[in-house]
Amino acid sequence: MQSKTLQDAEERMKKAVEFVRHELNGIRTGKASPTLLDTVKVEAYGTHVPLQQVGSVSAPEPRLLVIQPWDKSLIKAICKGVNEANLGLNPTDDGAVVRIPIPTLTEERRKDLVKLISRFAEEGRVAIRQVRHDANKDLKHQEDDGSLPADDAKRQTADVQKMTDRYIASIDEMLKKKTAEVMEV
Repeated sequence: MQSKTLQDAEERMKKAVEFVRHELNGIRTGKASPTLLDTVKVEAYGTHVPLQQVGSVSAPEPRLLVIQPWDKSLIKAICKGVNEANLGLNPTDDGAVVRIPIPTLTEERRKDLVKLISRFAEEGRVAIRQVRHDANKDLKHQEDDGSLPADDAKRQTADVQKMTDRYIASIDEMLKKKTAEVMEV
């Protein structure tokens, strides 16, 4: 059975990995991905709502996103929302759907994106190491006040390190995949 300290550490490490995954998904590569539009808000029915609530987003081709609105009267608002999101995309509408061609990336832009991806990955690794530090400090404190036997503290500290290694490897894998995706021409 895992101790409360290990459970908390694992939960926080999962959140750090999830944060990195979310940030990396938001980075535009040369390929069309519906997740590119996750941050887009559309003014509909007097309020700003996420794009996913007013239509479906698909990527029928590698360099094209298509938004199929559920209410055709929102097409102009969807185009405006995509433009206001500052994603560098130019939506066009044909009265039924919104098409968004995805431009190819320049070599310089690819290198900038790789730096950004690396920074997000490093932030995730730092967050995981901070969780390890907090968990180890907590285990040491429990050992010092006598609520945790020394051999249990040693075993749990080793478990925290294994967990840290596992989650950092997960972030490194995401970094490798996203870098390859960005550099692909």
